[in-house]
Amino acid sequence: MVNKITARQLAEKIDTDEPFTLIDTRPEESFEAWHVPDANNVPYDPREGLSEDQLEEVDAMVESRPIVAMCGKALTSTPFAFDLDERGYEDVAVVTGGMEDWSKLYEVAPIETTNDDLVVRQVQRRAKGCLGYVVGSKRTGEAVVVDATRQTDQFKVAAQDAGLSIEQVLDTHVHADHISGGAALANEVGVPYHLGQKATERGVEYEYEALSDGDVIELGDIEIETLHTPGHTSEMVNYLVDGELLLTGDTLFVDSVGRTELQFGEDDASRGAGLLYDSLHDTILDLPEDTKILPGHLTVTNDGRYENGAPGEPLLARLGDLRDELDLLGLDRESFVERLSSDTPEKPPNYETVIAINTGNETVDDEGEATELELGPNNCAA
Repeated sequence: MVNKITARQLAEKIDTDEPFTLIDTRPEESFEAWHVPDANNVPYDPREGLSEDQLEEVDAMVESRPIVAMCGKALTSTPFAFDLDERGYEDVAVVTGGMEDWSKLYEVAPIETTNDDLVVRQVQRRAKGCLGYVVGSKRTGEAVVVDATRQTDQFKVAAQDAGLSIEQVLDTHVHADHISGGAALANEVGVPYHLGQKATERGVEYEYEALSDGDVIELGDIEIETLHTPGHTSEMVNYLVDGELLLTGDTLFVDSVGRTELQFGEDDASRGAGLLYDSLHDTILDLPEDTKILPGHLTVTNDGRYENGAPGEPLLARLGDLRDELDLLGLDRESFVERLSSDTPEKPPNYETVIAINTGNETVDDEGEATELELGPNNCAA
């Protein structure tokens, strides 16, 4: 008998170290680009069925453990599972929705603060490594959402569970690795949507209220200050929350800094790198050492593992520690610019189309197409 499990149930099996064998039936190229931790690849074509060599391969993997099969959308993993069932494998399950549903898993992690009135929730998109935030005041019940992804309900629920009402929606920048939900969320709940003032230079077609360097949003007595921090993009802003937390978007991560050529291009990446160096050294590193850095991404490897932390655990760092530990922050300006402009990682898939959608110059109405555009981990770090 073939059973069905959800992507959430698969995550629970992984997180609790439940013994099972996970088999991904997608083509090798798709598997190598992005897959779930500890998955094994057995490319499967339903028209051809399982070969004897593949059966021997499966036997060697399974070792009497239950089998979980998955693919992109359960289109090949389902017949694969039934093929195994017909051949006498007794404990086989299929992940409904496959990698498409895996890409939509979220965890919400509370962030500790020194101000009892300040509420912060880090909303983690597990497979992509995207980090968004709900920031609010207990006293007033008001909140802002920062860097919402297109699964906007996740942010509504996180705010509701914290006893907060979303009053404004903010993006740190025009994202290149995933489709933003910022403008959509603002429209859904009927509140203002904000980008940095320089977003006018990116040709953003969405209706938004611009935030200039130094502008402050108030939630009761809590202040959220806008800091213009160009580099990763020209319009990038960071948000300093109550003088305690800095939401850095793709400016500064806990293990790297933002890459600069996605907007500026390979030929002009050095200009972006120079802007980023100045933003880091003239703005961010001037803040107190105890400032907590809350980035817009964490690093997820191609095999689905977190480079830092674990799903559901808060991902943040003390600014003073990053200053001491990140080699990039210790470089002089010339060396920093050379490093970032000459050693660029693989670009996020479909990033040009994603940017066009996030500026409102293109649209995507089909859920399947949106998922395809976003497949794979983020690649926004240098």
